[in-house]
Amino acid sequence: MNAHNGTPAGSLAREEEELIQKTSLVPAERERAGLEGLVLGLDAVIITCEPDRVAPAVSELLRYTGLSCTEAYGHGNEKGYVLGLPGSASIIVRSRGGGPNPFGAVNRARMTGALPDTRLETFIFATPDIREYVRIQKSRKVQFLTPEPVESASCSFIQMVPSRFTGNSLGFIEWNGAERSYTPAGSETVFPLPEKPAFFYQKNIGGLDHTATRVRAQDRTAAILEFLTLTNYHYDFGVHVKSLNSITSVARRNEEDFAMVFTSGITPYTTDEASGPTEMFIRNYGTRVHHMAFRTERIEETVARLREDGLDFLLDIVGSEEEGLKQIFSVPSQNTLIVNEYIHRYGGFDGFFTRSNVEKLTEATTRQ
Repeated sequence: MNAHNGTPAGSLAREEEELIQKTSLVPAERERAGLEGLVLGLDAVIITCEPDRVAPAVSELLRYTGLSCTEAYGHGNEKGYVLGLPGSASIIVRSRGGGPNPFGAVNRARMTGALPDTRLETFIFATPDIREYVRIQKSRKVQFLTPEPVESASCSFIQMVPSRFTGNSLGFIEWNGAERSYTPAGSETVFPLPEKPAFFYQKNIGGLDHTATRVRAQDRTAAILEFLTLTNYHYDFGVHVKSLNSITSVARRNEEDFAMVFTSGITPYTTDEASGPTEMFIRNYGTRVHHMAFRTERIEETVARLREDGLDFLLDIVGSEEEGLKQIFSVPSQNTLIVNEYIHRYGGFDGFFTRSNVEKLTEATTRQ
């Protein structure tokens, strides 16, 4: 038996084998459907905040990451800022312009009452043929928020209804040419752009490495299979932390690209005391993205300067150069509810995570 909830260790191994078997069939299914090559890498993510929290959220990200503001737009009550960095997916921080919120139901949880419209909502992937992608997925009963892609001067865009397993939406964008702008049709470009505070440590903080979404134990397999079916990713591995009732599962496109991480319980929520930090997070905040990880060089010096600049952390840096990996979690933002992770992989490290780091980072989330 394992150390949590009496789950037989053998059943965990069988569950993992079954997941590997199911996910191994997805690439062939995508090819048969005609989807191979229709989804490229991550282009951007959308974070929605309450209207009065957008500017503070942008200010935080400009201060505590290497991102700079490349574009801003407004239309009525909606405003948005695009933060970018060469070699990284962009982060769009915006407020909702009004009307029904398709994420409203999944946003409601014990600790989110003051921020009902706040979450990392959408992962946007590039596609060379958005209409063909939509046609195929509609034939597979996939639902979108608009009947057809929405056109702007620079691109065509569409997104799916929020997943019932993750609460996230996947979006797809086809660029029309070299000129790229995320400003929606009908919105106006806003100037001047917010200035980036100049701190020397920011040059050590690179692009978006991965994000981690908290999903319920009973939905882990379905969430991973759904994501693989809708993108060109494959399942890589899972790290079981039995003592904390938690599994960290990694899906990747390739070794260099953004990775999608799913963290779930091993067994479903029962009580606050018995269920562990992952299921407790879902109990408090719902299924959502817990953290965004940024590739970081000179991590000790960088974290020391971030602390001096006012950023608090949930723990000290974990890992070592000998193990090949160092990581740390910030406290969650009061404006986005998202934790920043800073991650440094040393040369020659041939993995993605280490088991000891995963355990320490998972345990730290009890202090949120």
